[in-house]
Amino acid sequence: MANIAIIGAGFSGLSAAAYLSAAGHEVDVFEKNDSPGGRARQLKTDNGYIFDMGPSWYWMPDIFENFFQDFGFTVSDFYTVRLLDPAFDIVFEKKELMRIPKNYEALGRLFESIEKGSSKKLDRFMEEAKIKYEIGMQALVNMPGISLTEFANRKLLQNAYRLQIFTSFSSHIRRYFSHPKLIALMEFPVLFLGATPQNTPALYSLMNYAGLKLGTWYPQGGFGKVIQSIVKIASIHGAKFHFNSPAEKIIVHNNIATGLQVNGRTIAYDAIVAAADYQYVENILLPASLKNYKSDYWEKKTFAPSCLIYFIGIKKTINNLSHHTLFFDEDLATHSNEIYKSPMWPTRPLFYVCCPSRSDLTVAPAGHENLFLLMPLASGLEDNELLRERYFHIMMQRLEKQVGTDIISSIDFKKSYCVQDFKDDYHSYKGNAYGLANTLLQTAVLKPKIRNKKIANLFYAGQLTVPGPGVPPSLISGKIVANQLIKQLNKKKHEVII
Repeated sequence: MANIAIIGAGFSGLSAAAYLSAAGHEVDVFEKNDSPGGRARQLKTDNGYIFDMGPSWYWMPDIFENFFQDFGFTVSDFYTVRLLDPAFDIVFEKKELMRIPKNYEALGRLFESIEKGSSKKLDRFMEEAKIKYEIGMQALVNMPGISLTEFANRKLLQNAYRLQIFTSFSSHIRRYFSHPKLIALMEFPVLFLGATPQNTPALYSLMNYAGLKLGTWYPQGGFGKVIQSIVKIASIHGAKFHFNSPAEKIIVHNNIATGLQVNGRTIAYDAIVAAADYQYVENILLPASLKNYKSDYWEKKTFAPSCLIYFIGIKKTINNLSHHTLFFDEDLATHSNEIYKSPMWPTRPLFYVCCPSRSDLTVAPAGHENLFLLMPLASGLEDNELLRERYFHIMMQRLEKQVGTDIISSIDFKKSYCVQDFKDDYHSYKGNAYGLANTLLQTAVLKPKIRNKKIANLFYAGQLTVPGPGVPPSLISGKIVANQLIKQLNKKKHEVII
């Protein structure tokens, strides 16, 4: 049995804590904030609102189910998930609304009504996407990304050409569909991956399968319920959680991590999992000679966007609003260029509105609505209250116009969150919100390594390493790291016995 410290209580850190404690190890989780969840924390207000501060799309329900089954539970033992209908809405120019149904047959009819013959093309597209999803989830995503030999997987090799790693997502979509609205619908999932469709491998059409075929779900009570469930599993197996406890230094002797300094106190450990921001851990918690990567390494990487978020409480109901609404009433290419090519605050932004109170009466007082507005923007930009307020009014004017009612005058709670907050709360590099972009040169073994090359018992988990950004990948990241550390500890134990 080993004593293991985990830095960070986001999804990857919690996942690692659950697997390591279930394997019989003593686990301490240190979190700098006052509650677990990392970017998936919840904000609870004095006047009765509960806001998910980060993730709001519950996709890939099988990944969550697999996680709980690893510990002898099911999702339903902890929380209830609801299949949303509509899955989401997309707003185009002139207030035109595309409502995405939960039923796949209805989705085919919607496609056909927009572009003749597209429903059959959608079927073929989804057949390919399903193969990518199954192979990706079973083989590619679960790789530790340590060596190219991991690709010597029979199923992976047999189907390598079908994964389309070297084809762009954008060109792949256009092989099937030509109508701008269908292209917008099919390209939007890569916004979660932090890159433009042109720079994202067609492999990620698996996201279309996840969202449009497996469905868009919602955990009643919000993502905080998912976080609470994982904390409970880890706690059942003995993991201990320490909040308001920022890691200050990783103690290293003879290239072995021997402890962690927290709040001025040094605690001895046999191994450490850094599930905090990878760049911060390397540049602040370790001496320069023991880092995996020099500082300029991170400067050359393509990071996912940051974002401007507003948490808003409304003291009336808004009947013409779905749970998820994407405002694509401006040009996606222009906004993307202002994120990736010429970083600046967007001239005519796209944005996203989440209204979970349409599906969940527990997240807002009776007769009120809970709104979450999110506008992607380039990481590392200047951030101040004047800019935040300017874009708040831009988004609200378009939202009010769409739903046909005044909202601003009914606000009884309002809080913004942007680049500087990501830096302050998560030590996020340049204030990014989603980690590294999933570009071809930042996929699988080309991502930052999960093991420190110079410190044998220091591992990294989270959205800056394999498999990548998002809640399901973060759960998997924690499992991958836990399995690698368990193997190392078991090997060490065997060597001692011999």
